[in-house]
Amino acid sequence: MAHGDITHIDIPVADLAQAAAFYSDLFGWEIAEREGFEGYPLWMAPNGLSGGGLAPREEGFTQPRSYVEVDSIDETIAKAEASGATVAMGKQPITAKSWWAVIVDPDGNHIGLFEGTTAD
Repeated sequence: MAHGDITHIDIPVADLAQAAAFYSDLFGWEIAEREGFEGYPLWMAPNGLSGGGLAPREEGFTQPRSYVEVDSIDETIAKAEASGATVAMGKQPITAKSWWAVIVDPDGNHIGLFEGTTAD
C-alpha cells in the first residue's frame, strides 16, 4: 500500500466470539485468529483487500479506528504535532518489520498510523 492509503480498521468489542459471529454473518467477513496474534481475530472483507481486527474494548478505545499507511511514523507524528495533533500512543512494534502508533487530530479523532509490512 502507498502512503495515505487506509490499510486496516480495528473494531472494539466486548465479546470477541460474539462479534466474530455477528460480523461474519452480517457482512460475509472471514474472521480468524492468526499465529502471533492470539486474542485479536483479524477480519477480511470479501474483496480480499479490506480488513482489520476485532480488538478488546477498553478505556480510550470505544469507537472503530482506521489505520493509515505512512512512509515514516516518526516523520508523520512530527508533522501532525506541528499541525496541532497530539500523540495517544507512540510508535510500537507489531512485527520485526512493522510498527503502529495513534495520533489525535485537532478535532479529537483518533487515527492509527501503520508503517512497514506484515509479510514474511
